Amino acid sequence: MSLALENVTRINNNESWLEEINLTLEPGSFNVLLGRTLAGKTSLMRLMAGLDKPTTGRVLFNSQDMTGVPVRHRNVSMVYQQFINYPNLSVFENIASPLRLEKHPDSVIRERVQETAEMLHIEQFLHRLPLELSGGQQQRTAMARALVKNADLILFDEPLVNLDYKLREELRQEMRELFATRNTIAVYATTEPNEALALGGNVVLMHEGKVIQSGPTAEVYHHPSSVTSAELFGEPPINMINGHIADGNVSFAEHIHFPVNTVLSELEEGEYQFGIRPNHLSLVPHNDDDLELSVEVELAEISGSETFLHVRNRDVGMVLHLPGVHDYQVDQRISIYVPTHKLYVFDSTQNLIQSARYR
Repeated sequence: MSLALENVTRINNNESWLEEINLTLEPGSFNVLLGRTLAGKTSLMRLMAGLDKPTTGRVLFNSQDMTGVPVRHRNVSMVYQQFINYPNLSVFENIASPLRLEKHPDSVIRERVQETAEMLHIEQFLHRLPLELSGGQQQRTAMARALVKNADLILFDEPLVNLDYKLREELRQEMRELFATRNTIAVYATTEPNEALALGGNVVLMHEGKVIQSGPTAEVYHHPSSVTSAELFGEPPINMINGHIADGNVSFAEHIHFPVNTVLSELEEGEYQFGIRPNHLSLVPHNDDDLELSVEVELAEISGSETFLHVRNRDVGMVLHLPGVHDYQVDQRISIYVPTHKLYVFDSTQNLIQSARYR
């Protein structure tokens, strides 16, 4: 079953929540809605589910107009970031509840609950109450309830945000495996670019109620269509530097110059915005075209086993994403290296005209 949104808008109290959404999701696809808080992700999923109606536009399932059909008449499941389970029902009955509403025979219910519980590794907890489980087990129970009914569309609204890092990693892997063999359309909302990359499938970038880019996750990441796409799809965000090309040289601000390489040789002279991802910057040279910059450390931000190193060269500031823990002092002077073949180039309208090269 395919899902299509045609020219969908959503206006609430004279405020535009969604604007001219055109999107098609194919059967068996795993789709990640990626955007900052209030980008419109939850509003879009509520329209997909039938919890809300669009102000204009249509929602189609298999080319059939379902715009005004309420959620109870659609084969849809939804999982929220909170652990929403029935506290007075056992895990078995929580999972079985949508099947009982559909009046399946007891034998079918037992078989499907057991099968789904085993997929999510909670079969040993079927006799317990939800509050007797850990947070991760409670969320697995909620996911099992969504999965057991074989819905045509399953919506996940940041379902792992309240779990610890290890549990999130485990569930991401399990979700990829679960949906690899199903014909269900899965839609997963997140604010975290790294989570979108980890989940794979397709990504839909949302910003201020609009879909600004969509496609296979790796393709969108490597070829962002605009500055906004590049900034949204990266943590930390991509470094952006104003510059220009003239007389065979690239110049950043007034004091950084380097020769045009083969990657940039086809660009006309003029003003551009250049982007470099934080994880492409390094503390040692790796390529012949690496640009060495002398910089001062502004902040060494340690996050787990990684370091976000904030540096500045006069009026050009950048962030490096470094593996491992690096201890630098504020105002310490160091050298960093910019692989110029990995520069993204955007024109005056902030649209991509040159993707980074990888080698």
